[in-house]
Amino acid sequence: MTGQKGRPQRGKTRPLPPGRSLYTPGASDARRTLEQSSARPLVILHQLPVWVVPIVLAALFITGLAVPGLIGAAALVLVAAFLGWLAAMSWPRLTSSGRLLRVAAIACVLVVAGIQAVR
Repeated sequence: MTGQKGRPQRGKTRPLPPGRSLYTPGASDARRTLEQSSARPLVILHQLPVWVVPIVLAALFITGLAVPGLIGAAALVLVAAFLGWLAAMSWPRLTSSGRLLRVAAIACVLVVAGIQAVR
């Protein structure tokens, strides 16, 4: 299943982590709902080749910066939405500084999206 250095072989899916690692023990109802609704997209993302998500995000980010107007702003909002979703999924494990950095990164992307929208 895995090739050299523990990397998945081409055409093979990566195994999921063992146990119930997608869920936070003792989570609130809102957190449990978020985790349950995000489980399928997380599994799909996990099964994709590791280069797909960074390439798509980089393409959206570059498009957002390069194309003025609503198209560029929409691309940046998609990047911010994805970053926000990942931040929400990792929130319980983050330190205060990690939370602050994620909120700041999302806010910066949204500010640039606003600037692009009016260009």
